[in-house]
Amino acid sequence: MTDPHAIQPSELDQLPDRDPEETAEWQASLDAVTKAAGPHRAAYLMRRTLERAEGAGIALPKLLETDYVNSIPTSAEPAVPGDEAMEQRITAWNRWNAAAMVTRGSKYGVGGHIATFASAAWLYETGFNHFFKGKEADGSGDQLYIQGHASPGIYARAFLDGRLNEQQLDNFRRESGGNGLPSYPHPRRLPWLWEFPTVSMGLGPLSAIYQARFNRYLTNRGIKDTSASHVWAFLGDGEMDEPESTAALALAAREELDNLTFVINCNLQRLDGPVRANFKIVQELEAQFRGAGWNVIKTLWGTAWDELFRLDTTGALVRRLRQVPDAQIQTYQTRDATYIRQDFFGGDPALVEMAKLLSDDKILECFHLSRGGHEARKVYAAYKAAVEHKGAPTVILAQTVKGHTLGEGFASKNANHQMKKLSVDEFKNMRDLLGLPIKDSDFVDGVVPYGHPGADSPEVRYLQERRAALGGPAPARRVHPVAPLPAPAEKAFASFDKGSGAQNVATTMAFVRLVKDLVRDKETGKRWVPIVPDEARTFGMESLFPSLGIYSPKGQTYEPVDRDQLMYYKEAKNGQILNEGITEAGSMADFIAASTSYATHGETMIPFYIFYSMFGWQRTADQMWQLGDQLGRGFLVGATAGRTTLTGEGLQHADGHSPVIAATNPAALSYDPAFAYEVATIVKDGLRRMYGEAAPDEDQDVFYYLTVYNEPLPQPAKPSVAGIDEGIVKGLYRFNTAESAGITPPANAPRIQLLGSGTAIHWALKAQRLLAEEWGVAADVWSATSWSELRRDALEADEAGLRGEERVPFVRQALQGAEGPVLAVSDYMRQVPDQIAQWVEQDWSSLGADGFGLSDTREAARRHFGVDAESIVVAALAQLARRGEVKATSVKEARAKYGL
Repeated sequence: MTDPHAIQPSELDQLPDRDPEETAEWQASLDAVTKAAGPHRAAYLMRRTLERAEGAGIALPKLLETDYVNSIPTSAEPAVPGDEAMEQRITAWNRWNAAAMVTRGSKYGVGGHIATFASAAWLYETGFNHFFKGKEADGSGDQLYIQGHASPGIYARAFLDGRLNEQQLDNFRRESGGNGLPSYPHPRRLPWLWEFPTVSMGLGPLSAIYQARFNRYLTNRGIKDTSASHVWAFLGDGEMDEPESTAALALAAREELDNLTFVINCNLQRLDGPVRANFKIVQELEAQFRGAGWNVIKTLWGTAWDELFRLDTTGALVRRLRQVPDAQIQTYQTRDATYIRQDFFGGDPALVEMAKLLSDDKILECFHLSRGGHEARKVYAAYKAAVEHKGAPTVILAQTVKGHTLGEGFASKNANHQMKKLSVDEFKNMRDLLGLPIKDSDFVDGVVPYGHPGADSPEVRYLQERRAALGGPAPARRVHPVAPLPAPAEKAFASFDKGSGAQNVATTMAFVRLVKDLVRDKETGKRWVPIVPDEARTFGMESLFPSLGIYSPKGQTYEPVDRDQLMYYKEAKNGQILNEGITEAGSMADFIAASTSYATHGETMIPFYIFYSMFGWQRTADQMWQLGDQLGRGFLVGATAGRTTLTGEGLQHADGHSPVIAATNPAALSYDPAFAYEVATIVKDGLRRMYGEAAPDEDQDVFYYLTVYNEPLPQPAKPSVAGIDEGIVKGLYRFNTAESAGITPPANAPRIQLLGSGTAIHWALKAQRLLAEEWGVAADVWSATSWSELRRDALEADEAGLRGEERVPFVRQALQGAEGPVLAVSDYMRQVPDQIAQWVEQDWSSLGADGFGLSDTREAARRHFGVDAESIVVAALAQLARRGEVKATSVKEARAKYGL
């Protein structure tokens, strides 16, 4: 009969056993231990043996889970430098003021969260006192990704430090008066304090990984030595459910980003209840991070547990801790000692005997209060081990109690994330627990007071001395005064003014050609950061591979298969291109890190991220919003743009709406250029505005979105029209008239204005000729480079009017006196051009590619959506017929003629 416990042949190593007798001896030893001491002892020995092998560098599969105990035993914990009692008082003040700020604000109904910081206070305080380097430290200091819901605690510390005052605390979540505090880390709202927006959960961990990587990129390229900078990301265990939270773990391990530490606050609760009610989130995360190649440090239990672990001579306690699900751990937090004795200790004889040696107070101390994340010594040991670990990033899994020190009404309660205030009695209990010198008489009319020991108190002096030693305040955002980047040589842009002659050139290729010239610029070329998600060949960028190199911290350790070709695949440690593989989210995180380098590192970089337009805004619009919040600058390029130009790819590839999404972002300047010279003009102006001498009334903290097409067409020369550059940048100019196009319409012919953007202008130009030659209608053609910029200008004019100022929108100025109605067309849904309809004085109509995309030829797709030249003609005739300027029968005749 087959032994069911025997290892089956399919599970054996494929290498031959060179010494079967020795193997049998090892197996017999394991069997003997199992029989004599039990399976738990055998498992213990196996785990210790695997750990020893891993430490010795023996190639074995990694041990993905360890016991539910601290990774660093008490005996190995280093002494905490400084004054721990002083830090205890500072933390107490911060806890108090964070809770007071949110509670005082609750009367306005603006919300707030206090339970998260209550659980994480020591995780932050230990870092601020001993680890987090400020902006005056070596390099650029550290980068801190603060957990969004913990922001009240960070404000409370800034208040103690003298960086915030009581009025600002009272204006938490009330910003409209100009002296308030944003709800969460928002650099755009509080740019001197916050560096990184983090409360769109999942984006913080993803961005932290790519920030750490970009730091290495700057060092390896010789831009700036960032080797002294460390990235710290503070996360919640519930936040790790977001797919973005773990999307780049393998990248961080693969590139050995030991300049990165994740600190996950494992209070076992998410917004509505337990993170893993029936399981153990710490163990799950440990396995996930270890499997990805990270160094894992578990900081679970406080010193009160030391006595229990000493009594655990059989391993029964450790086994029980591995068995108890997280939701039950929470329950112990709220129950008395009798319940804990029965439920936790009662099921194992060894534990029953252990419990007899423990007082009720000891049990309650352990199960109610003592967590690793609440003790400075435990946290310090974990942080020190993290920054000293080399060759891999580190994650610290710190167990805490959500709502710690806020009282029995808060601690570990499922609803505590939504609880916004404490009563006066609860505050008094909290005061007594924390030992703060706040008198009952300080509660005037039931209002909880803020607490401050005084600007010259020992606590404040200690806090400021610690920060001075670490390089200044933190968190902090600094924009160092740097000279504007010099404008690239005019030659790079002027070459596009001549047009392409008989050569067909797509605007995607025109943009790539422009970048090729700009990266050669002696002054600014090295500051370009090309970012592409594994589609460089699609966009014709492969010629940049050998000249710029693809960034890899390992360089190129192999001979590429195409080494004998001119455009071979070249990786280099100082490579300039960030080719991220198939990850738009990772590419956007790259872009954000590069686009904010001017503030983070005092080094201006010029990122451009080129992507399939359908897979940009639709997939990662949340990160574009993060980019705007973080005040990033650079060029987003939606290539293979439009709903009808990408032949054969079909519904999921056909972008008909990215400009609509882009228009919702106040920091995005969205352009849909039709011609190569427009692309060059827009990029030139973008470089001036974001990196050069911007006008006083221009916001430099913007980014550009350009849609470029894969449809090769002749590129015309730049018309010699007065004010054309202004029109291109502002969004509209007249490309030609019927007469300047060489068309001679009949005398007194009805006239219409055709507005087109992007590739649609070519259909408008064909329609212009058909209207004149076949229907006797004169049409002028306008290039609408940016519908959204026209709208933005018009909105600003409306706002000026409300202030009593006279201002005419640019679109109205441009079209002033233009004869006839206006018909607008684009390769996007009609909502795109319709953005400006209300400010156009002429009769308005539009065409667009509304609906889902489809696979077919360009011509068939355009006929399907009714945006081809013939459809434009019919729409124009219908518009003129409604005005009585052409016969109504003309519309029917045109439909029949063109088969519509």
